[in-house]
Amino acid sequence: MVNAGAMSGSGNLMDFLDEPFPDVGTYEDFHTIDWLREKSRDTDRHRKITSKSKESIWEFIKSLLDAWSGWVVMLLIGLLAGTLAGVIDLAVDWMTDLKEGVCLSAFWYSHEQCCWTSNETTFEDRDKCPLWQKWSELLVNQSEGASAYILNYLMYILWALLFAFLAVSLVRVFAPYACGSGIPEIKTILSGFIIRGYLGKWTLLIKTVTLVLVVSSGLSLGKEGPLVHVACCCGNFFSSLFSKYSKNEGKRREVLSAAAAAGVSVAFGAPIGGVLFSLEEVSYYFPLKTLWRSFFAALVAAFTLRSINPFGNSRLVLFYVEYHTPWYMAELFPFILLGVFGGLWGTLFIRCNIAWCRRRKTTRLGKYPVLEVIVVTAITAIIAYPNPYTRRSTSELISELFNDCGALESSQLCDYINDPNMTRPVDDIPDRPAGVGVYTAMWQLALALVFKIVITIFTFGMKIPSGLFIPSMAVGAMAGRMVGIGVEQLAYHHHDWIVFRNWCRPGADCVTPGLYAMVGAAACLGGVTRMTVSLVVIMFELTGGLEYIVPLMAAAVTSKWVADAFGKEGIYEAHIHLNGYPFLDVKDEFTHRTLATDVMRPRRGEPPLSVLTQDSMTVEDVETLIKETDYNGFPVVVSRDSERLIGFAQRRELILAIKNARQRQEGIVSNSIMYFTEEPPELPANSPHPLKLRRVLNLSPFTVTDHTPMETVVDIFRKLGLRQCLVTRSGRLLGIITKKDVLRHMAQMANQDPESIMFN
Repeated sequence: MVNAGAMSGSGNLMDFLDEPFPDVGTYEDFHTIDWLREKSRDTDRHRKITSKSKESIWEFIKSLLDAWSGWVVMLLIGLLAGTLAGVIDLAVDWMTDLKEGVCLSAFWYSHEQCCWTSNETTFEDRDKCPLWQKWSELLVNQSEGASAYILNYLMYILWALLFAFLAVSLVRVFAPYACGSGIPEIKTILSGFIIRGYLGKWTLLIKTVTLVLVVSSGLSLGKEGPLVHVACCCGNFFSSLFSKYSKNEGKRREVLSAAAAAGVSVAFGAPIGGVLFSLEEVSYYFPLKTLWRSFFAALVAAFTLRSINPFGNSRLVLFYVEYHTPWYMAELFPFILLGVFGGLWGTLFIRCNIAWCRRRKTTRLGKYPVLEVIVVTAITAIIAYPNPYTRRSTSELISELFNDCGALESSQLCDYINDPNMTRPVDDIPDRPAGVGVYTAMWQLALALVFKIVITIFTFGMKIPSGLFIPSMAVGAMAGRMVGIGVEQLAYHHHDWIVFRNWCRPGADCVTPGLYAMVGAAACLGGVTRMTVSLVVIMFELTGGLEYIVPLMAAAVTSKWVADAFGKEGIYEAHIHLNGYPFLDVKDEFTHRTLATDVMRPRRGEPPLSVLTQDSMTVEDVETLIKETDYNGFPVVVSRDSERLIGFAQRRELILAIKNARQRQEGIVSNSIMYFTEEPPELPANSPHPLKLRRVLNLSPFTVTDHTPMETVVDIFRKLGLRQCLVTRSGRLLGIITKKDVLRHMAQMANQDPESIMFN
């Protein structure tokens, strides 16, 4: 039923490389790579290097260098990704504070750095120092009052608009591919699709610069997703320096998988989480060798970022926390409730965001990307400034929400009423009644939560770099902190209830609201992206709390179950479908009872399949066929009468071979006979010189019979990464199934528009 010789027979596939001509084996833009062929080429290359290495000491050294090149590429990716992440973190820190004021001693210092260097800063007023001046103090010499507030408000809005305008202009003019999070496209590229320029040098440069600008502008987006794109651009750049990767698209994708792991490693300071994220979420083909290399790249990237120490706390992330209280079984109920909230928020976000992005694509709204960014930034800045929880950067907000209230905390969230007789160690403060500050913080957080939920729907997908991890975590952390404070106050005031009686005695430190924020953040991120294992690992690497794995797992699994009940697609898969990328998701199940004959082309009533014959067509016939059709390749048969299949010839290679033959070989004219056999056909004495093209013929194309179930065909396309598959009966060619046909058929079976698969 299935021609399993496709792998073994491919050994002869590249025989024509004895006399190589330029660009052979490369692919055109927006086409899918042939995984089998790339694997076969790499095996041939490796065999050649191994056999040569025994000839001389120089060849042996070359073979060693070739073997080590993979590790060198990983080292370089880790170093560059870690450095860029550190630079981005430092720049964001400074530019976010620039919206509120400036440091007089050195304008490039952020608020925190400015007050560190000041000798006049006291611990109680550590956020106030003479060297740091707000814009109102600098411009009109007033720090309090309505006029000062309005001036600071206006400066905040103006800086936000300036940053956003610069970002969208740079993306528009220099690198249109630098917009969005980049993860949907990277998933598609890793599945074997070619998008030229998406991982180019300009995209790398512009994405890095604009990422700083958009995060500093205060828009509801994060830098974590785009950092994966940045790391993959680094991977693409370094793999182009080594012929082993630059000439083989399959090998290049192994490097990109490892680069994605390095990207998450520096985004969250979670090297192991990064490797698991690459494996679970973005990679299509992930051999064991890639697992080790991903681990190494993630390690180097995290080490580099740690050396730069952008947050000055010797941690890789801003929101590192340590909790001192264990959790109790009764708390699993609110944790699971947070999981349900995360799943519902994920579903709501995906549906609303996709509806808005579809509207952007299909209406005039999409023609004004700059205006859209400016309007959303203006609305965000105007609404965000009055609320202290939306004014600050989202990472700082999450950091505060995750924080456990110690004795030295000055946050409003820690404004509890203290017992004057309390004599406890500093890190074990008992539960206390909430003060005025906590109640104020609660309603401010509630308003901030509603604002974040709404504005993130409109922000994600604009023509600027925009990540989704941080806004999702912020939504979950706000909901979680409010639930945590609620449970804490309930336990304090009703410690005699049966639920609390066993584990919460008066004067004990029972409930940690920060832990609820962390669980809520994991639940919301899981609901949007549908990550599970990598998400839990990232969260516990973030917080260093191994004992909180069970609450995190409970919330992540619940949020995935709830979200999956409304639809299996995560946000990245939804955007892949929206953009019409030819992505065959391994997670999708195909359960319909159709056969290959139902999907293959040509269908009834369609013109017959365009084929080449093995020894009866002229160069002109083939050139006409190529000109009149846009197929990626043509089956080669013995003759039009017998339709016996010989092999498959790629369109691009036919064009290159004919062009090359006309330039190099004498006697090749339009009416020269082309043949794909070993021996030339018998021709009349006065006929022009024939052209042998056996070297561009794949003699072992993948074939299935017409009665092969589509379930099997879909599986073959997924697992072997095929571009096309020929359908035969008893060796006679009946038709062809391409990856696009499979995707169209799957869309049709799911009652979707089959023409939404836009690309080749």
